Amino acid sequence: MEKHRFLMWFALLFIGVVSGYAQQLAITGRVLDSKKEPLIGVTILLKGSANGTVTDIDGNFSIKALKGETLVVSYIGYKTQEILLSSDKTTMTVELLEDSEMLDEVVVIGYGTMRKKDLTGSVTQVRPDALANEAPKTVQDVLRGTAGLNVGFDKSAKGGGSMSIRGQRSVYSDGGHNDPLIILDGMMFYGELSEINPNDIAQIDVLKDASSAAVYGAKAANGVVIVTTKKGKSEKPVISFSANVGWATRADGRKVYDADGYLNYRRDFYTTDTYGVNPSTGKYEAYQTGGRPAGYFDRPTDANLGKYGLTMDAWRNQTTQDAGMSSDEIWARRIGLNASEVTLANFLSGKTFDWYDHSFQTGLNQDYNVSISGMTERVNYYLSLGYLSNEGIVRGNEYNAIRANMKLDAKVTDWFSVGANVNFQNRSDGDIAVDWYRQITSNSPFTSPYNEAGELVAHPQGENAYWKGYNFDFDRQYLDLEKGFTVLNTILTAKLTLPFGITYSFNAAPRLQYFYDRYYRSSEHPDWQAETEDRVNREQSKRFDWSLNNNITWDYTFAKKHHTILTLVQEAEERRSWADRIQARNILPSEALGFHGTANGDKNLSEFRSTDNRETACGYLARLFYSYDDKYMGTFSFRRDGYSAFGTTNPYANFLSGALAWTFTNEDFWKWGDILESGKLRVSFGQNGNRSLANSYIALANLALGMYSQGYINSTTGTLLDMKYLFVDRLPNTGLQWEKTTSWNVGLDLSFLRGRINASLEYYIMPTTDMIMNQSLPDFTGFASITTNLGRVENRGFEISLNTRNIETKNFEWNTSFSFSRNKNEIKKLYGEYETIVDAAGNTITKEKDDVDNKWFIGHPISAIWDYEVTGIWQVNEVEEAAKYGQKPGDPKVANHYTADDRKNADGTTTAVYNNNDKRFLGETTPPIHWSMRNSFILYKNWSFSFNLYSYIGHKSLDSNYLNNDNNYSQITNCQNIYTKKYWTVDNPSNTYARLSAQGPTGLAAPSRVVDRSFIRLENVSVAYNVPAELLSRFKIQNAKIFATVRNVATWSKEWEYGDPETGDIAPRTYSLGINLTF
Repeated sequence: MEKHRFLMWFALLFIGVVSGYAQQLAITGRVLDSKKEPLIGVTILLKGSANGTVTDIDGNFSIKALKGETLVVSYIGYKTQEILLSSDKTTMTVELLEDSEMLDEVVVIGYGTMRKKDLTGSVTQVRPDALANEAPKTVQDVLRGTAGLNVGFDKSAKGGGSMSIRGQRSVYSDGGHNDPLIILDGMMFYGELSEINPNDIAQIDVLKDASSAAVYGAKAANGVVIVTTKKGKSEKPVISFSANVGWATRADGRKVYDADGYLNYRRDFYTTDTYGVNPSTGKYEAYQTGGRPAGYFDRPTDANLGKYGLTMDAWRNQTTQDAGMSSDEIWARRIGLNASEVTLANFLSGKTFDWYDHSFQTGLNQDYNVSISGMTERVNYYLSLGYLSNEGIVRGNEYNAIRANMKLDAKVTDWFSVGANVNFQNRSDGDIAVDWYRQITSNSPFTSPYNEAGELVAHPQGENAYWKGYNFDFDRQYLDLEKGFTVLNTILTAKLTLPFGITYSFNAAPRLQYFYDRYYRSSEHPDWQAETEDRVNREQSKRFDWSLNNNITWDYTFAKKHHTILTLVQEAEERRSWADRIQARNILPSEALGFHGTANGDKNLSEFRSTDNRETACGYLARLFYSYDDKYMGTFSFRRDGYSAFGTTNPYANFLSGALAWTFTNEDFWKWGDILESGKLRVSFGQNGNRSLANSYIALANLALGMYSQGYINSTTGTLLDMKYLFVDRLPNTGLQWEKTTSWNVGLDLSFLRGRINASLEYYIMPTTDMIMNQSLPDFTGFASITTNLGRVENRGFEISLNTRNIETKNFEWNTSFSFSRNKNEIKKLYGEYETIVDAAGNTITKEKDDVDNKWFIGHPISAIWDYEVTGIWQVNEVEEAAKYGQKPGDPKVANHYTADDRKNADGTTTAVYNNNDKRFLGETTPPIHWSMRNSFILYKNWSFSFNLYSYIGHKSLDSNYLNNDNNYSQITNCQNIYTKKYWTVDNPSNTYARLSAQGPTGLAAPSRVVDRSFIRLENVSVAYNVPAELLSRFKIQNAKIFATVRNVATWSKEWEYGDPETGDIAPRTYSLGINLTF
């Protein structure tokens, strides 16, 4: 019986084993993203065990499992899926969806991160990967178009541009005083944005209101830009390579006259001397006045002379000339071409040269980047190397940089981790570029850089000309330059994870910068004198900055509804620099060593200078975030900062902030979630400080070196030596303190139709008090000014951001992002000095004084335009009226708003007097309105197309070009060239452009007019193609994208005609081709 029982149990066990073995499955599959692209390095585990695998380059995987087991499919940035093996099916396709909470909803807020749905402040996030097809070459390119952020347009090879958030806070502008604070991976960044490779950036968060930025206190008054760099994402190493080659060309801009235009312009310029009222006809026209008969300046053709009834002989006999002189030479001399013997000779021989085209170039731009990244259970790594080489559109303008980044994070234990982020850059930061404006306007189109033998000439206009011209190619032979920076920026971190949701982190950021400048200007140039114009400069400086912070965070949730985050921070920083500069002159016996030799410079003519600088700061922060049931949220912070550059009385300042938010769509009463799925109302208040100064010792008195112009004679050598002495050149101000900006912000965040429409609306008021500014002092003090805290400026405005998924089908997607901002800037107070005046209604009132010299006016923007009002141009039927103002037709009309001080003449007439009483506020130079719109399209999955528009509206500029006073500095009589232009003539009158050599009314020679500089720019058009995966797998390539981009495609401006409306003159247009590869 026992034997049978044993055999029965054995049989049952055998059957079970065989059955189990029979149900073991060989599963194969592929993991894709929502766009059907394969995902490499996805982890597939058997639930409850350590058995698993990862996907290969094509997203494929294979694993053995039993029927009834569960596969867990996970990948960073995507939602984890669990798949029950309930059937005998052995092949599968898994589609992972992006985890919006991880990707789209996590925002860096300073000393930590937060889900976007928990935000109580105003934060805008930008992701560079969404702009990858546009090949941004700078961080500014990535940020351009962000709501509330104004990014300038840089025309140089380096690129970049200034940045400001929500207007100009202060009248003080030295030392980057109005620039936002830059944070790189959690630490204050002291370098240039050019040191950060856009290809290394994961996201950028812009903190705009005080409650968001207040955690940084120091310098956060102008907003904060937080840059977060990339990390590894895949368990398998991912190698990425990108190559971008482009060509920078000159966009449409203002040009100078070509040969024909140059001649016609000179004819019209000289013809103005013949205008007057013809007694015979009673018309204002060209006739014999001032000894110049009609037709005198016209080129001698039958058609031209026929207009005046002149024969060729009659025309020639209007002046005395040498026998045998051609009519063309007579005419050339009448319009002044003989002021340059080269211009005259080449005109007669028909030789011309295009100096404009010669001053510019088609610049080659190259940008290459490679990175390797990945992660294991314990280590996350990202390493990159980039090379950038750009040529600008101006000849000689170039920029190159090598940038490397290494980012490592290691989980030493389950509770202790360390990290290092090392950024290195070596860049050129100077060049010898042509002075293009000088070159195109100094030389006539009948001159050349070369002589008959093809040799470069020093003086294109001729050796005997009063104005000899300028030839960059000749000067370049006598110049040499090496200039640049080497920078090492490091961030070291250590983090402890403690019980009860407490973490402690230590972060240190040492930064080392080396700068060199070596410049040589040779005295062998025929025009440069050894004692005054030649020089050898050698400058080198070292800067060492460090900052550190200790951060304790307690993140805990009570009863599943009460979420609390408490953050405590202590930080300190120091910035030190040392610089030495030598400028040697009159180097004997030879300059053969160029900038390598300074020792033999004349000691009395040479300069030797050294400067040291040290500044320190410290800060303490406490921040509390509380959320109840994801409905009601509040953030409150207190920060205390100290800075060594302020006076001994007030080196410290306290900054408070608070913000509340209500997610009303999470309320039980909300029944419209299918339409408006998310809605949040935000209110915030806070105060931030500004410590940016031009000089870290500005609160102290300063000793400077002075020199008497009369010295003494050395009895031994007989040379005159200047008497040198020390003097105090700056008054101290021990009370100098922090400039403070307070912000009130109301915001509304809305999401409609399951995220297809997302909108954000903001309204803010931001007064700045205790402005750092230079106050003028009376002459008897012996000082021109003192740096102090005075005044108040207010910025207020609103912003709208809108992101929509317009169309989303299998083969076509269309997405739009739009932003609009309006800012009003106003000076509220200045120096607190008052005066009594009579207002327009005749009432006597007391008001605070304006600063007329600096053009700062209470009640108006910092950039207000206060000037005379030009109302039009005098026409031929207004001869008598124009004469009352000492003018004639073609001259500008200027409004005489204040007539009480006009001068009464003996003959009963009145002469208008123009002074400050006649000036009016005509606009502002800073654009108050900014909008941008980006549209992106995906076609048939593999093709993508995008374009970006942005616009600045409402700003103006003073323009004196319309006066056409081109001979103020003898440009015409010296045979120089000028920009092409429109101008008033009898036959072609205008009410906008004045005549050539126009004059303002008596006592106001050159009034400027106001021109609207509003514009719209088609900033970028790009197209890209994703190569299908099936074509790449044989080459072990995961992804390949080919793209083409055009930057600065077109610009439209209503009134501005003088080059690019944003830069004011020239601007590049760049065409790029690129490829991105992922292995």
